[in-house]
This record gives sequence, structure tokens and C-alpha cells, in this order.
Amino acid sequence: MSATPALQVEGLTVRYGATLAVDALDLQIAPGETVALLGANGAGKSSTLNAALGLFRPTAGRVLLHGRAPADAIQAGGVGAMLQHGGLPSETRVGEVIGLVRRRYDSPWPLADLVVTAGIGGLLDRAVDALSGGQRQRVLLALALAGAPPLLLLDEPTSAMDVEGRQAFWTTMRDLAGRGHTVVFATHHLDEADAVADRVVVVAGGRVVADGTAGSIKSRIAGRTVRFRCPGPREDLPGLPGVTGVGGSGELVELTTSDVEATLRALLTDRPTLPDLEVRGASLEQAFLHLTTQPDTTQPDTTTGALR
Repeated sequence: MSATPALQVEGLTVRYGATLAVDALDLQIAPGETVALLGANGAGKSSTLNAALGLFRPTAGRVLLHGRAPADAIQAGGVGAMLQHGGLPSETRVGEVIGLVRRRYDSPWPLADLVVTAGIGGLLDRAVDALSGGQRQRVLLALALAGAPPLLLLDEPTSAMDVEGRQAFWTTMRDLAGRGHTVVFATHHLDEADAVADRVVVVAGGRVVADGTAGSIKSRIAGRTVRFRCPGPREDLPGLPGVTGVGGSGELVELTTSDVEATLRALLTDRPTLPDLEVRGASLEQAFLHLTTQPDTTQPDTTTGALR
């Protein structure tokens, strides 16, 4: 594996007038990794990706893509991108747009394989203006892949796709990762990050507040969740051993506990059965909300070992 990072961000600072969008952010991504950027609206995800693509000059810091400045990496065909608000030229056909972009590269992705990989079979003769939202995203993916780039930067790539389209898209991403491509994507779909990413980077206030596997980030939330169906009284639940919170809706009860064994023993003392019982660790969504709603969220806790 190359020693040169696929993406290296050093002290990146981005301001829009008086607004600090990215605050001295540092990030390093190795070749072949699939990395999810998570953060609330305004956290700095899109600004970081846009700076990596050289779409504006940052206030401070630098970004290198495979050791090159953004403009040089893009000129060499080393980067493919899908932007959140990417567009396609109107009054054209898909095949015409694909052909135009492929001609820009000395060694473009072979057309037949590109069509299969991007999932645009049957669309080459389709008018761009007649594409559905999901189809447009697949065509934008084909354009991003046209130069066979080793690095892909994707900003909310599945935002216009239905569930089936999202599943097909991430099947494609796993295949690309298997071929050695580096995939960096910003998303609001935490389930995608949990299922697809080798590594999750949580951004808040323009800074990295957590960086590691989805499992390591979820482990930062202490305790577990016990769920079961409880049609009867539940006044005693808050006082059970280990219980730190009681939630749920209808007959479904959800207990947050710091000692799952003690909680279950106490429950079974008075209840011979616990219908539909589930015991779960913290979800990525719970960890994300915990990390991004803390008052000191922009001050990384370097003692966790999950931050970079």
C-alpha cells in the first residue's frame, strides 16, 4: 500500500464572512479506505469536501490528494466527485454527456464496464431531462468514475434515491472499494455509514470530534438498551437496578441500563416472560447525537483513542 495518503487535510480553516465553517481541521485517509463523514447541517462536511476539490481557497491550511494540490490531482484524473447539488446539461442525452467526459481522459473507464458499474444500463439514449432523481445520481456517479479515479469524494450521494436505489449504490461502492478505490462520502444516513464505512469521522463545529470504526464510536456510549413488550403496569421500571432511562411507545418499552444483567434479573423476578425481548448496544445514531450535542463537542477528548 502506498505511504502517501489518499486525502490529507492539515489545519483547514474555512470562513464565510463572519461564519467559521471549518476550524483548523486535520484529517488523513489512507488509500483503499471507505470513510463516512457525519455531521449536522453546517458542521463543515461539505466545506471540507469542496476545499478538497479546490472549489475555493481556504482561509488557512492545505489539502493534498495523493500528495498533490487539488487542481493538479484533478487535472491528472486522480479524483472523481459527486456534489450535493450536481447538475447535468439539459437538452442532451446521457450517452452524449458520458462520451464528452470520457474524452477528457487519456485512459477512461471502458464504456461497457462503466455502464454496468454505475448501473446506467438502458439510459444512454435517455434524454437527461427525462431522468428520475435516482437515475440522475447514477449518471453523476458514471461521470465521477469516467476517468477511473483512485479517489472518490461524494457529498450526500444517495439523497435522491429510494431504498432500492440506495442499496444498489452501496453495493457498487463496496465493489469499488474491493478494487482498491478510496471512497470518502458525507451523509445524513447513519445506517449507511454504519453498514458501509471502514471508518467514521464525526464533525461538529468545523472540527473532528470522533474518528474510528463505527463500533468504536458506538462503544463510547455507556450501557445497553433493553426492549420488550409490556402491556401491563410499568411504574416500577425506573427503579430497577441499572436503569438510567425509560422510553418507548405504546406497548413497547425501551430501558437504558448500565448493568444489563442486573436489569434482566430484576425484570424476570416479577415477569415470567418478556415478549419480543431485544438487548442492544448503543446505535450509531445515539453515539452521533451524544457527540454532537455536548456543550464541549468541539474540544476533542484525546484520551479515548478514537480521535485523530
